[in-house]
Amino acid sequence: RVAPTPRLQYLLEPLYEVVHAQRGATVTLPCVLRARPPHYKVKWSKVEPAELLENIILVTNGAQHKTYGQLGGRARLRRGHRNDASLTIAGVALEDEGRYRCQLVNGLEDESLSLTLTLDGVVFPYQTSQGRYRFNYFEAKKACEEQDARLATYQQLYKAWTEGLDWCNAGWILDGTVHYPIINLREPCGGRLLLPGIRTYGAKDKQKDRFDAFCFTSAVRGQVYFIQGHLSFKEAGQACRNQGATIAKVGQLYSAWKFSQLDRCDGGWLADGSVRYPITIPRTHCGGLPDPGVRSFGFPNKEQRTYGTYCFTVK
Repeated sequence: RVAPTPRLQYLLEPLYEVVHAQRGATVTLPCVLRARPPHYKVKWSKVEPAELLENIILVTNGAQHKTYGQLGGRARLRRGHRNDASLTIAGVALEDEGRYRCQLVNGLEDESLSLTLTLDGVVFPYQTSQGRYRFNYFEAKKACEEQDARLATYQQLYKAWTEGLDWCNAGWILDGTVHYPIINLREPCGGRLLLPGIRTYGAKDKQKDRFDAFCFTSAVRGQVYFIQGHLSFKEAGQACRNQGATIAKVGQLYSAWKFSQLDRCDGGWLADGSVRYPITIPRTHCGGLPDPGVRSFGFPNKEQRTYGTYCFTVK
């Protein structure tokens, strides 16, 4: 009996399956052909688990290519050599994070490889000025986006828990499930018998069920700074505009705390009407808590003149 001829694998397996990037940067997802089949296409797509679909980004036949959708407008082929089908994305955004597929369409012998694009970032819990458990899924998604963030993935929430996130209120994440991370066991948060970890409520009704949100943001090309004063919310916004800046969003303050080590013991207005302050070096007279974090005074009356403001300017 003659052994069958092994099928040629055209796609070269990448040395790494995870590609790290920073927001605003240009990143390349590798996809290289060992050889070019006589007639073929390469299709790049982004896998969207929350929507159970793949969004096509780019299709090429080696000579010409066509881009699709919003991400396609920032995408191009690297073309380092004639067998290079790697995808380059400019101006990486928060929503670009996720899993990508490079598929070689070659008649009956299609091949594909998957890569994951990740951004270094920080997860923060978020709720409305009306209190906890007011968001359905779509409102939670919109609220995160309004604060220069997006709903966190489960992997991002898990990583945040390993880094110290301990929060007793359940919140939506990107795939439509609801969770909360617990490190310090206590009665109101699942009791003392369960081990520390990510508590889960599973998938919930995206329209009817209401929880908080877990948002994710990453390093941003800009600067957050504090203006001292006794300002109302309206005056705080004007004070930032007078300096060519805008009043900072919650995600921007978390980013400055995480990536620029912003440490300030002064409560300041933010764009959502909340008052917060970032602490990287805990001390007794700055909230008294033992761990670093962004402290909150909640949502005071906007006419109250007690606080300064945090401003954001693009570098």
